[in-house]
Amino acid sequence: MSLIMSRKLLETEGPQWVAQGIITPGQQQQLLALYPDEGRVVGLLPLLGSLLVGLSALSLIAANWQGLPELVRLGLLLGAMSGAYAAGEYFLRRGGNDSLGIGLVGLGLILFGVGIVLTSQLYQLIGYDVTGLLAWAAAGTALTFLYQSRFLFALTVAIGGIVQAYSTGQLSGFSYLTAALTVLGLGWYWWRRPDAVLGTILATGILWQAGLLISFLHAKVTWFFIPAMLVYAVGDWQQDRPAGRALQAPPLVAAFLFAFGLALYGETDTYAGLLRPPFLAYLGALLAVLVGSVAGKRARGRLGSLTDWLLLVPGFYLPSGLALAVATLVVLYAYSGAVLWRAQQENNPDRVTLGITLFILTTMAAYFKLTWAFMDKSLFFLCGGALLLGLSWYLRRTTKAALPPKPE
Repeated sequence: MSLIMSRKLLETEGPQWVAQGIITPGQQQQLLALYPDEGRVVGLLPLLGSLLVGLSALSLIAANWQGLPELVRLGLLLGAMSGAYAAGEYFLRRGGNDSLGIGLVGLGLILFGVGIVLTSQLYQLIGYDVTGLLAWAAAGTALTFLYQSRFLFALTVAIGGIVQAYSTGQLSGFSYLTAALTVLGLGWYWWRRPDAVLGTILATGILWQAGLLISFLHAKVTWFFIPAMLVYAVGDWQQDRPAGRALQAPPLVAAFLFAFGLALYGETDTYAGLLRPPFLAYLGALLAVLVGSVAGKRARGRLGSLTDWLLLVPGFYLPSGLALAVATLVVLYAYSGAVLWRAQQENNPDRVTLGITLFILTTMAAYFKLTWAFMDKSLFFLCGGALLLGLSWYLRRTTKAALPPKPE
């Protein structure tokens, strides 16, 4: 096991070992000291370097592309790509240079995409068909499985998003094959090799493509939360809890931001045309996803996180105005309170901080929504600042008393 992976295991599983009495807090700190995380930053340098070299190659070739003979153009593209792949394979086989090797393979993948774009422009193909760019996403997926690389995984998620954005924006079509490569191909890879960082990246990429699909279909924007919560439900079934929770984070962030915006601006007389899908169809689809989520939580013993679904209460069907604002604020308060309660039950300081932040944001939204039109502005800001400072102090004092003290 590498140093980086060992430290990651200690960081994620260490608190649970301490809680079970397997090791003491002091022993946990001693173990962490044996695996410094400086290598994490050093290992990123070749990967970032490959991206910069790829961008440099793209700009250099593009700047001189028109002045080069056709055979020279093709030779440059094939030579650069083949050279990057060959160099990457050399360093990987040599051993001790895995980051550099993967960085060069990533550079080869970038140059493959550059070659597709420039060659398609040369023969005027890319403006009519997404097949070439689809091959780019397929190549990234294949390389991810071949090298089992986190970097190539993240790069392929980004490539899928770029291909899909081009398809919907320039070709007026949605590439379902590109979506399948991301959801099924990379999703299967992540499921078999769960990873917290990659879970967040994968979920973000899927949500990006889901948003493009909703836009392409000209559907009500709230349909976005059906695929978003499907991603969330998959996280409920993942045995690796940190990885599953990371997959669920982007859908929850999207749901919270939507509810937050609804509390501030969601007068449905204005937004009803965008927010209200057919009631029975939407509610039926949402309940179907909820059933799958509950089943996963029950199977993994995580029913306490069912409060996450508070954010999906379809309050946008309520009448406009104050009723909608108050109902949404109640949901936001209930959710932030549930996050705080669960954090205290789990003795998780990070989640306590999250709960406090959400509670303060909700209070700020309520204050702006309910008092802005009725108070003198100077008094408004004075009272609001005092309220938030006092609330922050009270919540931190309360949660500090509830959580166990840190080990010396």
